[in-house]
Amino acid sequence: MKVLITGADGFIGSHLADMLAEKGADLYGIIHSKKIRNIKHLEGKIKLFVCDINDKKAVTRTIKETKPDYVFHLAAQSFVIPSWKDPEKTLKTNIVGTLNLLDAIRQAKIEPVIIIACSSAEYGLNYKDEIPIKETKEFRPSSPYAVSKIGTDMISYLYWQAYKMKIVRARFFNITGPRKRKDACSDFGKMIAEAEKSGKDGIGVGYLGGIRDYTDVRDAVNAVWVLATKGKYGEVYNICTGNSYKVEDLLNKMLSFSNRKIKITKDKAKTRVLEDPIFVGDNTKIRSIGWSPKIPIEKTLKDILDYWRKEKK
Repeated sequence: MKVLITGADGFIGSHLADMLAEKGADLYGIIHSKKIRNIKHLEGKIKLFVCDINDKKAVTRTIKETKPDYVFHLAAQSFVIPSWKDPEKTLKTNIVGTLNLLDAIRQAKIEPVIIIACSSAEYGLNYKDEIPIKETKEFRPSSPYAVSKIGTDMISYLYWQAYKMKIVRARFFNITGPRKRKDACSDFGKMIAEAEKSGKDGIGVGYLGGIRDYTDVRDAVNAVWVLATKGKYGEVYNICTGNSYKVEDLLNKMLSFSNRKIKITKDKAKTRVLEDPIFVGDNTKIRSIGWSPKIPIEKTLKDILDYWRKEKK
């Protein structure tokens, strides 16, 4: 089983590599920089290619060399705030990068199963009668990142439709856990760990009123594997728990795991240009092919905090 992961040393990619290494897969990974993150412990178990997915020739060479049976496309500019600062880079990386990969596979005349990482950000603004969000909901993007992921999603759909490629699209809701950077839970864990180490008595946070659907990354990579083995080509599946968590409650829960009394202050610099207040998904479709989340949110939050405590030692 030859498997190629783009963004192999990223957050989701590294956890997926861990899982597939345990399954004995012949692993290949595309990474953006020689400075390897998150997967140093897999040395000898994965062959890495330093490759910018915006470089079509480099992507084509990598596909020809690896000839994978499965491709998991996770490489992306995956953050909302940077997408406002450099929308052009976000659009190019996420849309053209995906196009480069799919075209390289098509031209190589191979037929791998391809899982494309899409995003719940595509759904954007939600009305009360649209919660929980189904895969059929209209797109109302609220950031350049969201627009770029719609492009990723639709170019993937087009290549399935036009060329009958074995493509399944995964719309990730909020995925969190150890190794995550720049989401609310990760930021909370990092700041609490820093406060514990330094003796600070306060942390600054952004918007806490949002309601989100958080899935543990270890559940999420199992979902990705279910899509690769049981998903229907051409279809899209939400990866989410269906549970709603108020961001403020998650912060308070994580604070309860600390032995320090830490005060909370509001930091306007950490607030997004546009905020989508409610994001809760419907996972009926992926449940129908055999996946369900297993890890409780309390364990996820504890593991995130413990991860940052180790990082801050």
